[in-house]
Amino acid sequence: MMSVKLFVPVLLVCQLLFSCDDYAQNKKSTAAPATKATVKVITPAADQVPVYIDYLKGKNIGMLINQTSIIGPKKVPVVDSLLKLGITVKKIFGPEHGFRGNAADGAKIDDTKDAVTGLPVISLYGKHFKPTSEDLKGINLMIFDVQDVGTRFYTYISTLHYLMEACAENNIELVIFDRPNPNGSFVDGPVLDTAYRAFVAMHEIPVLHGMTIAEYAQMINGQGWLKNKVKCKLKIYKVANYSRDMAYMLPVSPSPNLNTQQSILLYPHICFFEGTNISLGRGTNYPFTIIGAPELKGQYSFNFTPVSMPGMSDNPPLKGQTCYGIDLRNYNTDTLKRNGRLNLAWLIEMYNEYPDKSKFFIPYFTKLAGNKTLQQQIIAGKTEAQIRQSWEPGLSKFKAMRTKYLLYK
Repeated sequence: MMSVKLFVPVLLVCQLLFSCDDYAQNKKSTAAPATKATVKVITPAADQVPVYIDYLKGKNIGMLINQTSIIGPKKVPVVDSLLKLGITVKKIFGPEHGFRGNAADGAKIDDTKDAVTGLPVISLYGKHFKPTSEDLKGINLMIFDVQDVGTRFYTYISTLHYLMEACAENNIELVIFDRPNPNGSFVDGPVLDTAYRAFVAMHEIPVLHGMTIAEYAQMINGQGWLKNKVKCKLKIYKVANYSRDMAYMLPVSPSPNLNTQQSILLYPHICFFEGTNISLGRGTNYPFTIIGAPELKGQYSFNFTPVSMPGMSDNPPLKGQTCYGIDLRNYNTDTLKRNGRLNLAWLIEMYNEYPDKSKFFIPYFTKLAGNKTLQQQIIAGKTEAQIRQSWEPGLSKFKAMRTKYLLYK
């Protein structure tokens, strides 16, 4: 049994997807009016203001948030909502891409002051990944509310790890406003070989872990992954009306280059190309939905040319070069869900088509794969089925372990 207290939210319907103004006007009555047919909708925890607001009162709060940390259809930033409701927020902490989500991939970000709220913003993707005791000074409650996309190499779960560790070491409780995982319907991929541990590969999990942020936080605690096996005190607010097989359309881009629902759903399968000399569309308006390289001219007719796009890709790979390859913008992503597995076909195909195979992979590939084996298997001409077989028994062991931490069906 988990020691974490789980707060199961009331089943809020669409009439309760309100902004802070709506809450202030209706705080005496939070029930939706009775109707003959009430449609249940997925309701992220942050939208459920009446469920958590009293718990936050009287506390000095820090918030790890970004542009995805919003409330309701009006997309009110959760920090603005809490401040307007009289909650004391002392500091904002920002992950990769920054608090406003407008920094390019991998760009180091400095501490600053938020122009809207006047609050200090501490970067956890600049001088350090982990909050210091000084960063947390004066805070007695932290909130984590960031939309994740469910893959090992998306760095928000790494930032979550370091925040949990810092909170545990400084005796600060961490509240998690949970959000759905758009890639949460299946679990697949090679489990990390810890010899290749990195910020994009911190834990012994497969590429697709099939968990929400709150479930993942429970796993970090339960598996003793924090330094010295410290435990972070968690208080979790769940997503209402959610099961992991439900489709979830993200209302805000989780990062600059995941700018469409198509890119979010293709991301786990396409990100491996970051570790090759193939462009995955950075420097275009369609990142993670198109792939290609100059060397593939003649093999493919579809082409694109990456350019500098400040805030998305300042200096994209293969900048200014015409790339030839595959257009996946209209690919039916339901196929990926039906298959229930990581797609390696595009990676294998591109390797086989690449003229000088000795230049296809770059060193970063092993960090993304979480091992050296996958690269060796592709070079050796292994089939997708043979590669997948090598993921066992690690993948099955992870799936069994994972069940202890699940909050949703």
